[in-house]
Amino acid sequence: MDAENETSDFWQDHSLKFLEMAFRTDRRERLEKPDGYGKKTGDCGDTVEFFMNLDGDRIRNLSYDINGCLNTNACCNAVIELVEGRPVDTAWEVTPEQVSGFLESLPADHFHCAELVVGTLYLALSNVRENRRSPWKKLYG
Repeated sequence: MDAENETSDFWQDHSLKFLEMAFRTDRRERLEKPDGYGKKTGDCGDTVEFFMNLDGDRIRNLSYDINGCLNTNACCNAVIELVEGRPVDTAWEVTPEQVSGFLESLPADHFHCAELVVGTLYLALSNVRENRRSPWKKLYG
């Protein structure tokens, strides 16, 4: 297969939703003193960090930083679409299957990207709980 066919297959093999999420970078931002933070490195070597800010019990915004592939970037943006503006408690219900379904065309051999990103979300949510129990930790975190 020549390079031209490989390129055209990529664009045709993915849904518009996947492509939009894969190439979106406006949410890629490191926040100082977030309400919740999570960082995880997957077996594939990709690393994801989430920075969460709250407005009461709602997720006001979620930003991320990654050292990873296009599929991981797509999964990060999908998670943000699924949780931003919603109550913190409902964010625990997000699953890798939902992320994959949202993207419509995440390759099966990259499902681990959705697992990595959702796992990182859970770490950020756990950090929110910890910071609520011990608010002083956020000041020094």
